[in-house]
Amino acid sequence: MSLDKDWDSIRPDRGFRAADAGMGILRITLLFGSAAVALALIAAPLLDSQTRSARDGFAGVDTMSTGTIGHRDTYTLRRSVLQPLPSSVCVIRSDGSRSGEC
Repeated sequence: MSLDKDWDSIRPDRGFRAADAGMGILRITLLFGSAAVALALIAAPLLDSQTRSARDGFAGVDTMSTGTIGHRDTYTLRRSVLQPLPSSVCVIRSDGSRSGEC
């Protein structure tokens, strides 16, 4: 019996504890999570620069999607399916004057 007590005093925790396994899983999760964040921080600018160079290579494509007009006039653009041409546009200004194919 004396030998068993001596061995227990040297190495008292020889059993498996679920808390130790939980901490190990937490550490592995944090390791892979931080690796994924680091990869995203490095890969995002790299992929962005590659897509910009590929996008700039398209000649003849108008990339303008919005714009402004320097005048403060208010007007309405009208297009109707009843007009003879589909590209016909009627411009109605704030004073009621009309231009185009109205």
